[in-house]
Amino acid sequence: MPEDETIAATGPTSDPMSRIRIRKVTVNISVGRSGEELEKAVQVLENLTGQRPQRRAAKKSIRDFGIRAGEPIACMVTLRKEQAVIFLKRVLDAVGNRIPDSHFDNYGNLSFGIREHIEIPGTRYVPELGIHGMDVNVVLEKPGERVRHRSRRPSSVGYHQKVNKDEAQSFMTENFGITIT
Repeated sequence: MPEDETIAATGPTSDPMSRIRIRKVTVNISVGRSGEELEKAVQVLENLTGQRPQRRAAKKSIRDFGIRAGEPIACMVTLRKEQAVIFLKRVLDAVGNRIPDSHFDNYGNLSFGIREHIEIPGTRYVPELGIHGMDVNVVLEKPGERVRHRSRRPSSVGYHQKVNKDEAQSFMTENFGITIT
């Protein structure tokens, strides 16, 4: 059984091109300054996801906050396939499997935040690392989305091949058991 079958919806039609799947899950921790605090956030994110995070730099200087352009102030990880599904199930438990309707956009994406990473089941509190909040972004797609991103002869994706808000909500409800408030 292919890995994609475990994350694909079994919608009302049997058309394999209309099945929704998770394209990626990105996790972001922004601390606002570089140094020791950013290193602790990197370690927390690595412990949670099992991947080494990328550091993200500030795009512009903000004198009031003491941020300079190009200074690393955040870290992020992108998860795909089975890792994305496993992590998403854990993170949804942390928010009580409840997502507000406003957290879904019209293009099949879902974003939500977690105030403290220790709310995620299976996570231990390590006093040396502290407590960090994070943003989780989920991108859903249907097969055939690759034509837009390929390097040779990119093309547009048809209207019916895009995931809309209602489809995204029903996919998340059926496959992850969330309640939309």
